[in-house]
Amino acid sequence: MNAYQFHPEALEEADDAASFYQMLQPGLGKRFLEALEDAITKIRRNPLLYRKVDGEIRKCRLIRFPYGVIYRLKGDCIDIIAVMHLRRQPDYWKLRL
Repeated sequence: MNAYQFHPEALEEADDAASFYQMLQPGLGKRFLEALEDAITKIRRNPLLYRKVDGEIRKCRLIRFPYGVIYRLKGDCIDIIAVMHLRRQPDYWKLRL
């Protein structure tokens, strides 16, 4: 499996989303993080499986949550650029490239 790293703002997005869901319902934040971990595991197994959204940037959707992992390959490492809410500002993450 490929190694991966989070952009600092992507890690903050994941933490903020988990906190939000935890406030909505106890345990939901944990389920969000599990869905995120599952998506990252799938990306690490086969990073070229998911569709390109811009150049070499790809997106993997989370199951049961309106979020996607925006990432690219940098050599043998997966660079997670954003943990993006799919219904808000679709291209904001491009400033991180």
